[in-house]
Amino acid sequence: MKLTVIIPTRNGQDTLRELLAGLSIQTLTPDEILVIDSASDDQTVEVATRFGARVHRIALDEFDHGGTRSMAARMAVGELLVFMTQDVLPASRQLLEKLVEPIVNSAEIAASYARQLPAFDADDIATHLRLFNYPEQSAVKDLNDRSRLGFQAVFLSNSCAAYRRSSLEAIGYFESNLIFGEDSAAAGKLLEHGERIAYAADARVYHSHNYSWQEEFRRYFDIGVFHRRQRWLLDTYGGASGRGVDYIRSGLTYLWRRRNYRMIGDFVVRVGLKFCGYRLGRFHTMLPPRLAARLSMNGRWWRNLAAAESKQD
Repeated sequence: MKLTVIIPTRNGQDTLRELLAGLSIQTLTPDEILVIDSASDDQTVEVATRFGARVHRIALDEFDHGGTRSMAARMAVGELLVFMTQDVLPASRQLLEKLVEPIVNSAEIAASYARQLPAFDADDIATHLRLFNYPEQSAVKDLNDRSRLGFQAVFLSNSCAAYRRSSLEAIGYFESNLIFGEDSAAAGKLLEHGERIAYAADARVYHSHNYSWQEEFRRYFDIGVFHRRQRWLLDTYGGASGRGVDYIRSGLTYLWRRRNYRMIGDFVVRVGLKFCGYRLGRFHTMLPPRLAARLSMNGRWWRNLAAAESKQD
């Protein structure tokens, strides 16, 4: 099967250069690298072209987490589609080989996602989050696991994930007009279609974020918005409250063992901000649109939403 790597970009010249250099030495060579660039005004396009990528440019306001990736999937030459973000870094030459291996070896597996390791500049809180969400053991999930895993059953990250194109096509590719979370929504539909999803722990990338308090709040506000607007996911797979308790317990234990006592208070504040942000996001329809946009990490999405709603009126 042919393999296409798809990378949406926006002013990512530095990290993209490292990513493409890492892809150039993979044991499994992609048949195509497709870069969808959202009006970058740095050297992103030049970097992509220099590494032999096929570049398709779109206007900044045209970018949509699901819609743009669906467009790229339809343009791609590959049956195996690997989606990556511009800020991931392959941790080994076997990344692509290990990532698509579950799909190649089993017709029942429609998607697989990589293990994300903390980036080299990750602080202890960012490091713990990656270790908590991405364990050392590989796993395969199907619809029956929803009773055991809850919302974790649809956990999948398009920061580094592979899909069987025909399986994506069967569910209409990624849903458009989502604030984010197109990967989880697709995972939910794939599982409902009887497909399986693999976590390939041997496929490893470096990827993490040192969020500020404000960014933590805004990200979880957006998660609340996503869950409110995609309520079928919660209805089908359940919530993640038990997972949240596990995260708090794990985080406090990690910081204590690291003797990073100073960050324990910081961690507790972040948990509170995440909770408040998430709850506000769940009730975003009760907020003035301008306030909701200011609370979000995706202000452009709210502007596009307002424009779409005004056209309907």
